[in-house]
Amino acid sequence: MDKTSALEYINHMFPTEASLSGVDLLMQKIHGEIRRVDASILSAVRQQSNSGTKAKEDLADATRAVEELSYKIQDIKSKAEQSEAMVQEICRDIKKLDFAKKNITTTITALHRLTMLVSAVEQLQVMASKRQHKEAAAQLEAVNQLCNHFEAYRDVPKIMELREKLNNIKQILKSHIFSDFSSLGTGKETEETNLLQQLSDSCLVVDALESSVREELVNNFCSRELTSYEQIFEGAELAKLDKTERRYAWIKFRIRTNEEIWKIFPASWHVPYRLCIQFCKKTRKQVESILVNMKEKPEALKRTVEFEKELEKKFGGDVPTSDIEDDIEEIGTWENNSQNISKIRKKYEKKFAAGQESGENEKTVNKNLSAPGAGFNFRGIISSCFEPHLTPYLELEENTLMERLEKVVQEETWDIEDGSQNYVLHSNTQLFSDIKKNLKRCSVLTKNQTLFNLFKVFQRVLKAYATKLFFKLPKGGTGVVAAAIGMDGQIKVSDRDERVICYIVNSAEYCHKTSGELAEKVSEIIDPHYAEGVDMTEVQDEFSAVITKSLVTMVLGIETKFDTEMAAMTRVPWGTLDSVGDQSGYVNGINTILSGSIPVLGNLLTPVYFQFFLDKLASSLGLRFYANIFRCKQLSETGAQQMLLDTQSMKTILLEIPSLARQTSTAASYSKFVSHEMSRAEALLKVILSPIDSVADTYRALLPEGTPMEFQRILELKGLKKADQQSILDDFNKHGPGLTQPSVSAAMRQPVPTTPAPPLAITNQATGAGFIANSEDLLTRAAALGRGAATTGFKKFIALTEAAKVRKDGPLRRLFNA
Repeated sequence: MDKTSALEYINHMFPTEASLSGVDLLMQKIHGEIRRVDASILSAVRQQSNSGTKAKEDLADATRAVEELSYKIQDIKSKAEQSEAMVQEICRDIKKLDFAKKNITTTITALHRLTMLVSAVEQLQVMASKRQHKEAAAQLEAVNQLCNHFEAYRDVPKIMELREKLNNIKQILKSHIFSDFSSLGTGKETEETNLLQQLSDSCLVVDALESSVREELVNNFCSRELTSYEQIFEGAELAKLDKTERRYAWIKFRIRTNEEIWKIFPASWHVPYRLCIQFCKKTRKQVESILVNMKEKPEALKRTVEFEKELEKKFGGDVPTSDIEDDIEEIGTWENNSQNISKIRKKYEKKFAAGQESGENEKTVNKNLSAPGAGFNFRGIISSCFEPHLTPYLELEENTLMERLEKVVQEETWDIEDGSQNYVLHSNTQLFSDIKKNLKRCSVLTKNQTLFNLFKVFQRVLKAYATKLFFKLPKGGTGVVAAAIGMDGQIKVSDRDERVICYIVNSAEYCHKTSGELAEKVSEIIDPHYAEGVDMTEVQDEFSAVITKSLVTMVLGIETKFDTEMAAMTRVPWGTLDSVGDQSGYVNGINTILSGSIPVLGNLLTPVYFQFFLDKLASSLGLRFYANIFRCKQLSETGAQQMLLDTQSMKTILLEIPSLARQTSTAASYSKFVSHEMSRAEALLKVILSPIDSVADTYRALLPEGTPMEFQRILELKGLKKADQQSILDDFNKHGPGLTQPSVSAAMRQPVPTTPAPPLAITNQATGAGFIANSEDLLTRAAALGRGAATTGFKKFIALTEAAKVRKDGPLRRLFNA
């Protein structure tokens, strides 16, 4: 304890004076504890001293034990070495005897086999001289096995003598067999009844000889069989390409008539198979030599391809192609989902059944394909030589398709009965029907360069059809949109013209979709080497351009119908109106025009294209209505209020267009887009209605993109004289336009940002002529439309335009201002 703890302990034990009486007793207790601890320490010291001595003694005993163990191990090792030496001494003579026995046994076995070899060679020589080929085959197998045992002794004179003798016997057997086989096919097999059996026995001998002998025999037989073929078809009469089928009939007849005779050959030799390979090679050489000036190639090629397929099927190399024509026929079909699912299920059930059947026959087929080289691909072995000479065929196909295209377009009625499934022109479906027929015909003939070139023909034909659809559209046009896309003059469209334009849109979309399916199917059929080049992107872009042009033409046609109503709007005496009434007559006229056209267009167009049409129509009508306000004469406050009411009515009419067309799936952004397009006209009228002293501030707030010239025209509409205008214009020019002020939509609490209007210029202030857009801006819009139609698919173009609706600048945004 430290000093503090000791004091605390004493105070704790003797808290009062009375407690000091126990001090003596406590001291006795402490002294007793001290004596007990001292005794315990002394006992521990003595015990530790005794333990150290004992440990030293135990360590010494352990050291002596280890030394004794090491001595004993050395003794055992020495005795083991002595025992080993003794055993080797005892077994030395036994090893010599064992090696001697082994050598004697090997010698006896070798001499015995040598005796057997000598005897077997002599017997084989006798059999060869007597033409006993069946017995000689078995004997030759035995001799070959015996010779293998003496491979290590080939330098021994006796072995060299026997091997030389055996080679001579083999040469004799070979010459006899080749001589016997030379009579095969000469008619002797029918005269000599045992000739076939003899030849069959000879085949056993050939199998026992080297494999090169079998190859030579089969090649000689095939060459001899084809000698007559070369003689027959090298003549002037049968060497023509139109006689190609006769060639294939000849080889099939030879195989069929000699099938029983050729059974003398073992199945592993594949004699008919090798004969067909040599026949195809010889035929290819002959056909190549006569192809240059021949014109009836497709028919000869068709027969050649059919013959190659027969060979593939016969020799196990057939690849199922039965579904190709069905797949081609499915291109461009219009089916609902249930029909499509049913057809897919049936298709794969058929493939699964075919796969099971082929699996069952696989073992049987493989039995006949065990020879080296079996499974040779006959496809294209002859027909590929036609490829460089099929240019006339392709030219004929292209001319036929182009003539057919001209005919179907001339016969097109440009009308479709109501209730049709897809409202696609008859020329459209007829054209793809002709293309599918050509594809099926060519896919039977070849799947290489010619099919790829035919695909290029399809591209040119489809582009020509897109051009014809393009020129069928009504020509001319006026207005901002017309100027943006380079159309001159008005587009006057009748109700029938509107239907025709819808048919062209649907037909172009069908061609866009079906041309992609066509490219996909050709890439599946064609050789993989050419599949990468099979692409219909350019063709699809052509039809996308037709769709875009058609819909813009439709907008221009509807816009032209508004000319009378827009002119009527400018003739209304806005400056003398004394009260605000119902919507004006020109608004009713516009509503009548839309009510007559929109239901038909909504019924004929798909929702995607109808949405695009609505957006362009709303953009065109909104801009035209805005510009038409400036064409009016002076507007009184009552007149401006009436025109504002008409503006609201116009917006309501545009918003109700989807319901007129029964298009419930119209994009939700359409309502916002219409409100945005009409908000500029509303803002303009609110500026006109504002007091004179605040008109400049109101104009800058509601139309921040406005120009001084436009503001001056607004003052004229309000009826201010030139002298009164000058002070307001000076103040306006001093503060400048409100380019940094809130947009129209923000000022009117609209959710869509305002789109800056194209700069307007007064062409003739004195006459009150209308405003036109800046020419550079029009060129920008035209370029934007051209890029959208030519370099992207139409649906992608629509996606870009949807995104452009909420932007304040950019070429696509300016396009929607057109």
